[in-house]
Amino acid sequence: MNHSTLNTTSIGEFSRFITEQKASMKKQYDQLLAHDLSHQQWDGCFQRNILIVLEKTYADAMTQLQTLPFDHTGSTVNQGLVDLTKAVLAVFDGFIDEFLLTVVDKHRTSCALSNFPDEHKPDQVYLSAVRSDIALIWRNFALDINAYFLERR
Repeated sequence: MNHSTLNTTSIGEFSRFITEQKASMKKQYDQLLAHDLSHQQWDGCFQRNILIVLEKTYADAMTQLQTLPFDHTGSTVNQGLVDLTKAVLAVFDGFIDEFLLTVVDKHRTSCALSNFPDEHKPDQVYLSAVRSDIALIWRNFALDINAYFLERR
């Protein structure tokens, strides 16, 4: 198998893994939210739980990525970024937006959160703060992937 085919196959396997994670992310979020509500810890639960789920998802994704075979023959580095990094990160296109929509919908339809307007219907300021935190986690994840590929070249 040539390096291009091997890498395409590994990225395909990684993509399937990420697709499978979506259901477990929703379940994990639901469990965290239920725990918070049962312990009356609703303040900041939207932000806190999204970040917990994404940190775990990215850690699991990194672990999965490290189990896949990649052929680095012919891989290129442009301004410090390995071409394989771009291909792997492309698997996540739309990933965050889809997860956020699911969580926002969950909050907006939750009777238990209806007495807590900031959590029940997160406003744009709150969503922007959450997106900023997500961007930091994403940046670190992307850097970790790139460092992983750089070490293997």
